[in-house]
Amino acid sequence: MTATVLIPAFNEEAHVAQVVRVAKAAGFPVVVADDGSQDRTAAEAERAGAEVVRLPENRGKGGAIAEGLRRVATPYVLLLDADLLGLHPEHLEALLAPVREGRAEMTVGVFQGGRLSTDLAMRLTPFLSGQRALGTEALRRVPGLEGARYDLELLLTRHAQRQGWRVRYLPLPGVSQVMKEEKRGLLPGLRHRLRMYWEIARYYLRAQA
Repeated sequence: MTATVLIPAFNEEAHVAQVVRVAKAAGFPVVVADDGSQDRTAAEAERAGAEVVRLPENRGKGGAIAEGLRRVATPYVLLLDADLLGLHPEHLEALLAPVREGRAEMTVGVFQGGRLSTDLAMRLTPFLSGQRALGTEALRRVPGLEGARYDLELLLTRHAQRQGWRVRYLPLPGVSQVMKEEKRGLLPGLRHRLRMYWEIARYYLRAQA
């Protein structure tokens, strides 16, 4: 097997198993990095067939991925969010193929024809997509990976630019994800989203300085 699916997850007991099952159906080993969840995320992921790495406390997406990478032994890695909807095995193969065949150093999946809310966000900021394929060692060498909480995707995008990587943005027809406002309730979800945007903006401003 040439690639492992790595899924960072925090309190995603309702959704993570379905993403794991799709990845398993595509023939990939799956590692779920449970980022200090307070629900049954780990149990649901294990039941669906994933190897689970449990972080004792929440470290953010970058920290979870850095920990999960310790269990990845394949030359390539597919990063997936834990709350995807409409995902199918062919989406994963489409993401991996250009990297595996040497036509790109990284691919980024862009939602298309899934849900209007997530499609619109993806059109405006496709570089913030969490669905990616790249070389495992290349990901391990990204500076600041472990400390990236909300700004992981921007970190990867800017690193790719600095390194001169060939990056391909690929459509993921029918794929979307659960909005934070749906999972946490309107006000808590909105607060989380604003905090995430603030962290991304702060990272961007630091990078420009």
